[in-house]
Amino acid sequence: MKFKLFLFFTLIAFNAFLSQTDTLPDGFVYIDAEIPGVVYEIRYAGSNNFIGKPVKGYKREQAILSEPAAKALAKVQKELISKDYMLKIFDAYRPQTAVNHFIEWAREPGDTLNKQQFYPDVSKKNLFELGYIASRSGHSRGSTVDLTIIHAETCEEVDMGSTYDFFGEISHHNSIKITEEQKRNRELLKNIMSKYGFRAYPEEWWHYTYRMEPYPDTYFDFPVE
Repeated sequence: MKFKLFLFFTLIAFNAFLSQTDTLPDGFVYIDAEIPGVVYEIRYAGSNNFIGKPVKGYKREQAILSEPAAKALAKVQKELISKDYMLKIFDAYRPQTAVNHFIEWAREPGDTLNKQQFYPDVSKKNLFELGYIASRSGHSRGSTVDLTIIHAETCEEVDMGSTYDFFGEISHHNSIKITEEQKRNRELLKNIMSKYGFRAYPEEWWHYTYRMEPYPDTYFDFPVE
């Protein structure tokens, strides 16, 4: 009887997994399928982000990547764990619908709900010019991920000198506004990501793209769900 119950619930879980993966186009995977137990804080699925509300296209607090990028990221996680750290994911694949939402938001000069938290020293009208928002995002190609490092034992974020998605010079890799410890923390992340095939974005310490991305010219728009 116990075996039958075990088999029954195993089949339910397996079918749920299949129904989840069936929603993805070929070549894409959920990051937590490749890295079981990975920590998520998917900011755009909630209100703790620079526009201050859930972003269109994010239907679940989930992270998706192209399969090659996700497999490379699993290697990053494995090495970090050997050093008593882990990854924390803020964003990965981003549908074009979400990018369009950012564009719509940028056209409303009075909508500055979270300005003090995310862009206190930058005028909203300059966000496009300064490269913080674009009409096309590398995230929509499916091999770019925003992340940080956390302590494995406590899940507390390592001090990187600025918060995720902070629009300002302090978020740049070469910022002179951070301490030596914060610089070392950024270098730890950068070196391990680079080792497994990811390149850094100079203006955002959290932003990495898999060098061998399989869809370098395609911008996808399936929802995150």
